[in-house]
Amino acid sequence: MPRTATRSARAVHQVARPDGLPTAELFAFVEDELPPLTEGAALVENAFLSVDPYMLGSMAGGPDGYGLHAPLEGRAVGRVVESRSAALPVGTPVIHRQGWRTHAVVAPEQVRVLPDPAGVPLSAHLGVLGGTGLSAYVGLTRVAALKPGEDLFVSAAAGGVGTAAGQLARLLGARRVVGSAGSPAKTAFLTGELGFDAAFDHHDGPVAELLAQAAPDGIDVYLDNVGGEHLAAAIGAMRDFGRIAWCGAIAQYGAATPPAAPHNLFELVGRSIRLEGFLVRHHLDAQQELYDLLIPGLRSGRVLAAETVLDGFDRTVDAFLGVLAGANTGKMLVRL
Repeated sequence: MPRTATRSARAVHQVARPDGLPTAELFAFVEDELPPLTEGAALVENAFLSVDPYMLGSMAGGPDGYGLHAPLEGRAVGRVVESRSAALPVGTPVIHRQGWRTHAVVAPEQVRVLPDPAGVPLSAHLGVLGGTGLSAYVGLTRVAALKPGEDLFVSAAAGGVGTAAGQLARLLGARRVVGSAGSPAKTAFLTGELGFDAAFDHHDGPVAELLAQAAPDGIDVYLDNVGGEHLAAAIGAMRDFGRIAWCGAIAQYGAATPPAAPHNLFELVGRSIRLEGFLVRHHLDAQQELYDLLIPGLRSGRVLAAETVLDGFDRTVDAFLGVLAGANTGKMLVRL
């Protein structure tokens, strides 16, 4: 007999809009009774929650922003604990967007059933196998078309997307992989654990100079998670016919005044460099390609699911504020 799950759930609500970077006072933890399951619905007990820098944009409001005094949204993975859906029997592992809460009532069309191979942790579906890993894969393959033997630069390389990108680049045959990060410990992790050829702490000087030292022969591809000074430095180091896949812009999240466009932007013309921004939600059809490439490596230990995990639902806001401050190495997660 399926067990009957708890009839109450906890959620994080946003209660005010941020003015610049958010603070803990903008959020409230709320407990609500769960409604009875209707025919075709299932109850998921969330196991891991994702917190991501992009969420700050939705917290600011607007047509596509989060509503106030309602559960926040974000990716979560968990297992079905009660079901009135033949498509979602008890025990099914799923990923969905009703995160920032302990439980979620879902219909089959609101979730994606996950593969559950031995040796692959469920949390990996929020990191290297999830949206961050897929962002790295799409940026390298579909947007920048990284070729074997080419040289790659990744900014915010110790974050969720960056740690996935460095490992994917190796599997795709990159010749040299260079990353920037925010501390000596993170740069040591990139070169010592993830196989980056070189890494630098962007606090140590002008990024253009640090990149020139790390990649003296230039780069062919840049996966941009930062923007600002990093983007200008990458343009300066780019070879003719280079490609830039723009995934994120940490440098301007929460900034009172967004950074100006790179001073050397016109160099894209002179050297036939292509810059393209992308959203991973437009490339969800690549998910199986990512599984096929990474799951064997995860099972063998050749690929690392780099994660920083905070334990307990009460740490959700701490985790979010931490990822904005660069407190994570790899994907930032909350384990319930």
